[in-house]
Amino acid sequence: MKRSPIARFFAVLGPGLVTGAADDDPSGIATYSQAGAIYGTSMLWTVPLTLPLMMVTQEICDRMALATGESLGALIRRRFSRGPLIAIGILLVALIAANCFNLAADLNAIGQGMNLLHAGPPWLWSIIAGVAITIAVIFGSLEVIGKIFKWLCMVLIVYIGVLFVSHVNWGQVGQGLVGAQLKFTPAYLGLVVGVLGTTISPYMFFWQSAQRIEEMRAEDRGGNTAPALKDRPPAEAKRRLRNGKVDVFTGMAFSVLIMFAIIASSAATLGAHHKAVTSAAQAAQALEPIAGSYAGILFALGFIGSGVLAVPVLAASGAAGMAGLLNKNWGLERSPRRAPLFYGLLGVGIVAGTILSVVSTNPIGLLVLSAIVNGIAAGPFLVVIMLISRNRKIMGGYRNGRLAATLGWATAGIMCIAGAYGVWFTLVGG
Repeated sequence: MKRSPIARFFAVLGPGLVTGAADDDPSGIATYSQAGAIYGTSMLWTVPLTLPLMMVTQEICDRMALATGESLGALIRRRFSRGPLIAIGILLVALIAANCFNLAADLNAIGQGMNLLHAGPPWLWSIIAGVAITIAVIFGSLEVIGKIFKWLCMVLIVYIGVLFVSHVNWGQVGQGLVGAQLKFTPAYLGLVVGVLGTTISPYMFFWQSAQRIEEMRAEDRGGNTAPALKDRPPAEAKRRLRNGKVDVFTGMAFSVLIMFAIIASSAATLGAHHKAVTSAAQAAQALEPIAGSYAGILFALGFIGSGVLAVPVLAASGAAGMAGLLNKNWGLERSPRRAPLFYGLLGVGIVAGTILSVVSTNPIGLLVLSAIVNGIAAGPFLVVIMLISRNRKIMGGYRNGRLAATLGWATAGIMCIAGAYGVWFTLVGG
């Protein structure tokens, strides 16, 4: 029986959609809420700016995986000599550490969200979430985990609901989108860097590549390799490339739509009443007396769901990257016995994050530290990706075209500049 176009469309969605949704984790939600609360609609121009940058970056990562059948970590090992590999390895270790801080803050946010829903103390729910997620990713099947990830993405739709109960001034929104309210103060530019850093994060590059490879392995019924495009019939290779683009572009558009909804609704509510926030939980609390308890509950449900999705993505992305770099087995479709390093890094990351979420008295400090490391790492990792994706020996006929190369190098340049400014602002300007 022939499926409807809508059914075929949703069947295509996978790694791109999950990556885009995971990008809107509680740390991202807090950053976007802060942007709207402090600067109103004036930072909405980052929405149309980041969309093409996210699309090209993730499409390149996805195409690299499809074209070669190898993860980003493995491709880095193939492309670079010993010296650069050591430097990239150090950067990856720093990224794994930053992911631990980020997922600690996300687990803390899950606990805070459950507390806002009057479900119990935050620390208890942080522990429950950490333990449950660890058990699920280690012992659950890849097929079930993939389906759960897809459904968790839908939780973020609640932020569109918040947008429509927030009495948005659409005229100001239009001005913000075209940059008519742009500011050039150090604090404003510092928060712009935060928005860029939380939107174009290095862990997304590794997760996009890793989940696509796992999807290809699953189709091969648990095979150890993912067939490259050159080993497939031309018609099938063309279809996979097309479907990959649809998946990635849909996921990035979804991510940016949620980003827009959070900034715009926060500007209309928190910004209009001058209520500064520093976390997703504070944003949910502050929304209630302004937009009603319905908005506050929706906001809390959104960042609880996004946190549950983001925690395993954060942990698995770094673990897959390091395992691939060291030529070790990795993947959620493999058992812990067959991929000990991968599961060891994944488990340690979530356990460490769970402990940090409970004992830390400054979750915002964890996010700031994570943002600094991500800001430093994003630019260099993008340069690495561009060097691999232009290599004819690795990519063959699937290397970057002119548009992908232009936008990709522009993204790398923007993130290098943003990272440098973010470090300067944090150490000196702040």
